[in-house]
Amino acid sequence: MTTPPPQGQNPFAQQGQQPYGQPQGQAPYPPQPGFPQQPTAPYGAVPPAPPSRKVSFKLIKNVVIVLAVIGAGIAAFISSQDDANTAAVGDCMHRGSTDNNDPDLEVVECNSSKAQYVVLAKIEGDFSAISAETKCSEKAKDFQYSYTETGDGSNFLLCLKDYTK
Repeated sequence: MTTPPPQGQNPFAQQGQQPYGQPQGQAPYPPQPGFPQQPTAPYGAVPPAPPSRKVSFKLIKNVVIVLAVIGAGIAAFISSQDDANTAAVGDCMHRGSTDNNDPDLEVVECNSSKAQYVVLAKIEGDFSAISAETKCSEKAKDFQYSYTETGDGSNFLLCLKDYTK
């Protein structure tokens, strides 16, 4: 007759060995050569804070470039709001250049000292000098000047006359 093993022991373990094949009195993972040991903090100690990250010159430069591009885009949008392509009938215009091929017309307030012309008609389409005169004669009898714009996605004709206060 056999005697039963004592309680808490593995019946299949060989005599003189710990259960589940664990050697007696050894650490589960002995220190490995070449790897530094991590110091352990005493219980309740606060671990050291990670080193603070310094802002690099490259990051600052990239942020400044992004802000400059956004600013240029906003400035271009705002300045294009006064271009001739935004003009409507009754708007006042100012000529920014003496060049007849590129008069640089912009919309201004009619009570402004810059107001030189008033828009009598705005006609969508592509017009030559002769067809522009004919079309303005049909749409605005008392026009004095015609201005055509092509190539910026919208082709149109403005019929203008001098603005008097």
